[in-house]
Amino acid sequence: MGFPTKVQLISRKASEQYYINFPSAVAQAMEFSKGETVEWIVADKGNLILSRKEVPPNPVDIQKKTPRRA
Repeated sequence: MGFPTKVQLISRKASEQYYINFPSAVAQAMEFSKGETVEWIVADKGNLILSRKEVPPNPVDIQKKTPRRA
């Protein structure tokens, strides 16, 4: 499921700043905290990757299944 979000531009005399806000549901699901530092990585012109250095533990351990080969 996606969350469409608009990019906002703030133009000032000496600079421009772009803003992208996270919907509350996404921020809560990721357990972001106020003031947390994250890093954007440009994967390509269609994708950004958001990375965080300190990740909270998962509430439930999930065993990943390896795909079966035919």
